[in-house]
Amino acid sequence: MNSEVLIIGGGVIGLTVARSLHKKGVRGITILDRGKFGREASFAAAGMLAPQSESDSPGAMFDICSESRDLYPNFAAELLEETGIDIELEQSGTLVPAFTEQDRIRHGEIFAWQTAAGLNVQKLSAEELLKLEPLLSQNIKSGLFFPGDWQVNNRKLVSALIEFAERSSIKLIENSSADELLIQDSRCCGVRSKDKIYTAGTVIAAAGAWTSQLNIDHSEMPLNVEPVRGQMIAFVPSKPTFHHVIFSSYGYIVPRRNGKLVVGATVEHCGFDDHTTAEGIEKLRTNAVKMAPFLHDLKIDDSWSGLRPKVSDDLPVIGRFTGIEELFIATAHFRNGILLAPITGEIIADKIVGENDSPYLDIFSPKRKALASQKAI
Repeated sequence: MNSEVLIIGGGVIGLTVARSLHKKGVRGITILDRGKFGREASFAAAGMLAPQSESDSPGAMFDICSESRDLYPNFAAELLEETGIDIELEQSGTLVPAFTEQDRIRHGEIFAWQTAAGLNVQKLSAEELLKLEPLLSQNIKSGLFFPGDWQVNNRKLVSALIEFAERSSIKLIENSSADELLIQDSRCCGVRSKDKIYTAGTVIAAAGAWTSQLNIDHSEMPLNVEPVRGQMIAFVPSKPTFHHVIFSSYGYIVPRRNGKLVVGATVEHCGFDDHTTAEGIEKLRTNAVKMAPFLHDLKIDDSWSGLRPKVSDDLPVIGRFTGIEELFIATAHFRNGILLAPITGEIIADKIVGENDSPYLDIFSPKRKALASQKAI
């Protein structure tokens, strides 16, 4: 089977890259997934778009996350027009309460550098926080409000991207793993699965936590991608509760339009075991109650987990393999896959279609360690 572009991995990154390529005129796109499309980390996420809330300092990672967040209003509007699916972009902002003195000190540091950078962040007293969200714990000391940190319904996002692919004649192949990259004369020309060979002019590895299972030469891919399990729970209160995303040192609570409260998340290094555990669920419940005591009396409505792709420096891997022609990679987004999907799609598509180089291609290159060493000499 021959394609112009073959994408390995049908999560939110692979699907968004395919959409970006299609919108730039590329046809003959195939996406190959080892399971069902969008059912791994993309399905398990909370959908937070919160670079300011989650960043302790400025830098390239903060910049790319912020730029991608800012793409979301147009991204959401276009998907609605293209597919009829509302991905529920909520722009009410994110509240970050301080429960401890350590939280308060950290918030002061964040407020200082972000205000110096001209970013929109507001200091709130405990009273002001509780006025906005009366169901928060009375133990709050103070807090920050980030009006520009939003959320999206990640599962509806995946559904919209799949719908776009189907309407655009992008070929979706489920339950077919890429067991071997086909390399001829230092050029990637496709992949081999158990029962088929898929050939392509360009191959993009977007296999998430499974990326390192591809036979990519480790001289070109020195960063090992590992799975990190994140367990989640959800409550369904009988009446409306929170109006903002709540993010704290205890975790986060994300209110959906349907009233559901999504609570997360654990960070566990346990290989490819994606089961939920009694210990993990209880930890999430305990931390949720610390943030919002009324949850103590509610039953957990649902629990799930996903395997997030991570490398040792916690940065995504986006770019081209210099030693293997026509092989690109987009993976290791860790806890920011939903957030970084729009800009990752644009960066990869721009490079393939127009040979336009984003500065992020060097910063997040699969060979960034080697590039950094060369610049230091």
